[in-house]
Amino acid sequence: MSKRDLKKYLQTLKKKELEAQVLDLYTRFKDVKVYYDFVFNPKEDKLIDEAKTKIANEYFPVTRRKPKARRSIAQKYIKHFLELGVNSILVADVMWFNIEIAQTFNKEKMLKSDAFYKSMAKSFDEAVKYTMQHGLMSDYKERLVAIYQEAKSQQWSSLHIIEASLDLVD
Repeated sequence: MSKRDLKKYLQTLKKKELEAQVLDLYTRFKDVKVYYDFVFNPKEDKLIDEAKTKIANEYFPVTRRKPKARRSIAQKYIKHFLELGVNSILVADVMWFNIEIAQTFNKEKMLKSDAFYKSMAKSFDEAVKYTMQHGLMSDYKERLVAIYQEAKSQQWSSLHIIEASLDLVD
């Protein structure tokens, strides 16, 4: 069904019928419930804090002994925040936090995995582009430079990718 067809259909419904359908969607589909819960009670700071805790737990676990260090966890949160329409400053903060926590972890463990470095370089590139796209570079330039300097000092194998992303900034 196209958006136009849906609009026509919705116009034929009476208010009570429309309310019933929305309530049915709310109870049937988790995504609809999450969306409405966010719209009517955003609590963005709480969502961001939860995401940061989960991301940090990937690298520095509280309950298990071995860290998983999966970039995908942060990516899921970022994608979810973008779908919900979370404030772009907060989304960018999570993006940069993800790289910073990974660098802290790598400083202790000094990983030998090129996949890790390549993945973090991709995160860096995405964060740079997102930050620029939303006009937030002045807010995050300091963190960006600090992350680059740390990657350089840790001798990341993907440093050339990060440096290419930096060319976009200047």
